Amino acid sequence: MSQLTARLVAFLSCLLGAFGVTLAAAASHIAPGKSLESAATIAMVTAPAVLAMLAMTRTGLIRPRLGLLCAMAAWAGAWLFSGGVALRAFAPMSDWGLVHALATIPMVAPIGGTLLIGAWVLAAMAALFK
Repeated sequence: MSQLTARLVAFLSCLLGAFGVTLAAAASHIAPGKSLESAATIAMVTAPAVLAMLAMTRTGLIRPRLGLLCAMAAWAGAWLFSGGVALRAFAPMSDWGLVHALATIPMVAPIGGTLLIGAWVLAAMAALFK
């Protein structure tokens, strides 16, 4: 794994964490409800998990390419899940057509959740069977 790739994934993971905190604030102030709270939790839990997956690759606990794949899949899954849930929560309040259009894309959150679960399982298998 190149240093640049690892830094980019780490950067994107930190943005995911910031997104999670933003969703948590929105859940308590703008759009109270369980859906935004779960989206915030997924984002905030996955952000350090992606960093941990990167650390496992750097320490040699798992193979570098596999570790990077796990980290990128977890990151993408968390964004799809959290973003899909957030778009659906904010669509009724938004005047932007793009928000409404994106909120109607079917299966974004379930696909993201499935991708996230797969990333966790793959990381577990990678750690066990190096």
